[in-house]
Amino acid sequence: MKKYWFITGTVIVVVIIALLLFKLPFGVVTNYSIPKNKGAWGITYSKKFATSLNLDWQQTYTAILDDLGTKKIRLPLYWDDIEAQQAVYNFSDYDWMINEGNKKKVEFIIVIGRRVPRWPECHTPNWVGARDDLETRRALLKYLKTTVERYQNNSNIIAWQVENEPLLDSFGVCPQSDYAFLRQEVELVKSLDTRPIMLTASGELSDWRRETTLGDWFGTTVYRTVWSPTLGYIRYPWPSQLYIAKAASVRLKPEQRILAELQAEPWAPNSSLNKLPKSEATKSFNLDNFKSNILYAEATEFNRIYLWGVEWWYMQKEQGDASYWDMAKQLPW
Repeated sequence: MKKYWFITGTVIVVVIIALLLFKLPFGVVTNYSIPKNKGAWGITYSKKFATSLNLDWQQTYTAILDDLGTKKIRLPLYWDDIEAQQAVYNFSDYDWMINEGNKKKVEFIIVIGRRVPRWPECHTPNWVGARDDLETRRALLKYLKTTVERYQNNSNIIAWQVENEPLLDSFGVCPQSDYAFLRQEVELVKSLDTRPIMLTASGELSDWRRETTLGDWFGTTVYRTVWSPTLGYIRYPWPSQLYIAKAASVRLKPEQRILAELQAEPWAPNSSLNKLPKSEATKSFNLDNFKSNILYAEATEFNRIYLWGVEWWYMQKEQGDASYWDMAKQLPW
């Protein structure tokens, strides 16, 4: 907890100084045009998150394929969903999603591990609980092996992402990170399949050095507006060149750099997104922020950009506001 508050405090100080220096406004985006880099754009889709928004997760997924038209999906597989009972695996929902995507020639990055996208970050089966002992780690490695072997002959899977922000101890309900065990997970997946392995880290709270020593690809998050209990909503003021400089500092080649999580939904303080009033949601994310974030992501010069928030766009559409969904449809998927 002390470490968390130290990191949080440091970030807050940096943000305050930056805000005083730059005083960047939230103004209307007047120079937006539809990106021309066709094929660079994708989405992260979470069955679990769609369900938490009271959506039909299959209907949402079908709309992503048929109406939105994306050809790149980062798909987290949830350990607690697949192995709800110890050593009893049920991949049926993920088989369906991957098979439906194959029909549309979707490229998948499959996210596997204990810590995968969406709160509470670590999605651990109830029979494991909060334990992080040797038995738990053996079970996790067995789950990884079972998953990779199940899908290793699927040519639409272009990479495996092992864990999600696995060394970020300041966020999520997770055991303490363990670099040595993370290396063991990566080495296991490498022994089973030759496709690239991606590791991810926060764009704002990490220097990327440890993560980039393990993977073939590296994925960063990019969040532009966050919420602090001390300062309220904060719009990060640093330029997109920061990400270019960080990539250069760890010697990432262009083909290794992935923008794995571009903020394209509101930041919900102290509540879930399905309970967030629209008046509150627009404080951290509106259509102008959507446009601004897309322009910002383009300027980072990352070749693949996966947007974060497709489930929320669809929820808005189902509730009568299709503006976010319709704007996303204009992207050159």
